[in-house]
Amino acid sequence: MMSRITDRSDPPRVRNLIGGRWCDASATVDVIDPYRKEIVSRAAVASASDVDDAVACADTARQAAAMPGYKRAEWLRQTQSLVRQRAKQFAVAITRETGKPIRDARIEVSRSIETLGLCAEEAIRIEGKHVPLDGSELGAGKLAVVLRFPVGVVGAIVPFNAPLNMACHKVGPAIAAGNAVVLKTPPEAPSCLQLLAQAFMDAGLPAGVLNVLNGDASVGDQLVRDPRVGFVTFTGSTRAGAAVKAAVGLRRATLELGGLGPNIVEADADASTAATQCASNGTRLAGQSCVSVQNLFVHEEVLDAFLPPFVDAMRALKLGDPMAEDTAVGPMINQDAAERVQNWVDEARAAGARLLCGGKRHDAFYEPTALIDVTPDMKVVCQEIFGPVVVVRPYADISEPIGWINGTGVGLNCGLFTNSTRTAMRAIREIRCGGIIVNGTSTFRPDQAPYGGVGQSGNGREGPSRAVLDMTEERLVVFNY
Repeated sequence: MMSRITDRSDPPRVRNLIGGRWCDASATVDVIDPYRKEIVSRAAVASASDVDDAVACADTARQAAAMPGYKRAEWLRQTQSLVRQRAKQFAVAITRETGKPIRDARIEVSRSIETLGLCAEEAIRIEGKHVPLDGSELGAGKLAVVLRFPVGVVGAIVPFNAPLNMACHKVGPAIAAGNAVVLKTPPEAPSCLQLLAQAFMDAGLPAGVLNVLNGDASVGDQLVRDPRVGFVTFTGSTRAGAAVKAAVGLRRATLELGGLGPNIVEADADASTAATQCASNGTRLAGQSCVSVQNLFVHEEVLDAFLPPFVDAMRALKLGDPMAEDTAVGPMINQDAAERVQNWVDEARAAGARLLCGGKRHDAFYEPTALIDVTPDMKVVCQEIFGPVVVVRPYADISEPIGWINGTGVGLNCGLFTNSTRTAMRAIREIRCGGIIVNGTSTFRPDQAPYGGVGQSGNGREGPSRAVLDMTEERLVVFNY
C-alpha cells in the first residue's frame, strides 16, 4: 500500500467550460490518485465571476438549447457514440481519480452510454395532454390542452462515487428537455466530466448549452442560489441537500440524498444466495454508495445458515490496485474517509459490537467489515457509514425491521429476500422508502427506472423520463370559440 504523494511536473489540466470555451483559473487544486498517491490531474477552481459567467452563458443559450426534439436527440445520440468510442479513456479517468476498480469503472461507463441513449429517446417523447373542459358548465364549448416547455437553465451537482453516470442522469435529461445546463463537478473526480463535456461539444452541442465548473461546495452554493437557474438537480449527503433546498427556496429541485442501506433476509429466503449478494453489494465501490448494504436484518431462524457464507464471501473479496482486473475492493476516496470509518467501527466495538471480519484500515483502504451485536444508537447503525461495513441485526418478526426503517425518517432503497408473496406485499405496503427490491439488495438501480427517496433521503425522482418531466414546466392553454 503506497502512502507518499508523488508530484508530477505537468499533470493533465482540467479546465472550466464557459460559453463553449475551456478556461483556466488563478486557483487550482491537485486531484490525487487514492491508491498511487500521484497527482493525476490539476483542476482549475471556478471563481465567483466564473460561476456568474457560466450561468449568464447558459441563460443566453436557452434558445439554442430549445431546438426541435429530433435535433436534441441527435446531439445525445452522437455524444453517446463518442463516449462509446472513448470508453477506455473514461474508465481509466474514473479509476485513477476515485480508486474505483477498473471493472466497476467499465460498468459505469457502459451504464452512462445507455443513459444517454435513454435520454435521446425521451427528447422526442415529450407530450402534453387534452383537458376535457366539457365536464363543467364553465368549460363547456372550450378547448384546453397542457403543453410542456423547458425550465430554461438547470444547475446540476454530482458527487465522486459515480461521477459519469450521475452526470449523464442530470445533463442528459436537461438537454433532452431543451434546457441549458451548468454542471458542477466533484472536486475528487473532475476529469471524466471534462471528457463528457468535450464529447458533447464534438457532437455539435451549441456553445453555452453545457457549461462545466470545478471547485468545492462554495461553487455549488453560488450556482444554486442564482435566480437565473430554474431547476436544481443535486446528489449528495442529507446535510448538504438540506442546505441546497434552503438556498433554492421556491424554485424546484430534485434531491437524491443519503440512505442507511436496509436489507431484510426472511426465514424462507435462500440464505446462501442472500449472503453472497449482501457481501458483494455492501462493499462495492468500497461501500461508498448511498444504497450500499449497511443495516442487514437477518431472521434469527436462518442466522446460523446465513453467517458462514456471508463472512466467507466478505473475506474472499480482494483489496488491491484498482487498475488490476482481479481487484474487488479499491481504496476509499482518501485516507481521511478511511480513518473516519475506522473510528466509527472502533466506537461500536468499544460499546459492545462484535467483529465478524475485517475491522482494519490500511492507508486509504478499509477491509470489508461485518459487525454484530450492535445497538440502534451506534453511528455504524444510525448514520450513513459510506464505507465497506455491514452491520448484521438478527430479528424475530418482520415488524421489527419495518418499524426501525420507518422510524429513521430515511427512505431510499430497501432490499428484501423472501419466497413469500404475502411477506413481500406487506413490506411493499408498509415500508416507507423510494424503492423495494424483492430478492435483491438495496443497490439495484436500473437506469431507465424512477429513482429517489422520501423523507431525509430527498425528493423527486431521477431516471430519464421522470427527470425530463421535472425539467419542463406545464402550461395550460385554453381556446375560446
